[in-house]
Amino acid sequence: MTKLALGTHPFLLGFEQLERLVERTAKNGNDGYPPYNIEQTSDNSYRITLAVAGFAENDLAITVEDNSLVIRGRQDDDAEGRIYMHRGIAARQFQRAFVLADGVDVGEAVMENGLLHVDLTRAVPDRVVQTINIRKG
Repeated sequence: MTKLALGTHPFLLGFEQLERLVERTAKNGNDGYPPYNIEQTSDNSYRITLAVAGFAENDLAITVEDNSLVIRGRQDDDAEGRIYMHRGIAARQFQRAFVLADGVDVGEAVMENGLLHVDLTRAVPDRVVQTINIRKG
């Protein structure tokens, strides 16, 4: 039995990058921090919400890099000179990446009650019908 890779199927022309995209998505890591939700807010829009309690707006950076939405958080550790009896709230940095499809644009980002909301919209491409002329060879 021959195993066909998704990008090499004869009816999927031009989808070679799809396998690389799936591999890149799998490498994003699954450490679970910070927790997040992804919701569909309409037919062509989404909202990613990250729980970033303890982070200020200045501690967060949101960038789009190579079709990936990358959200980074870095807190200054202000524990110097403090003596903790218990320290359950860690000042830890994170990086969370989401692979974006072509045509998905990142809108605004809003901090609200320890939650970071990032809105995404997907542009709907126009349907194009093209007639190809056949010439004599």
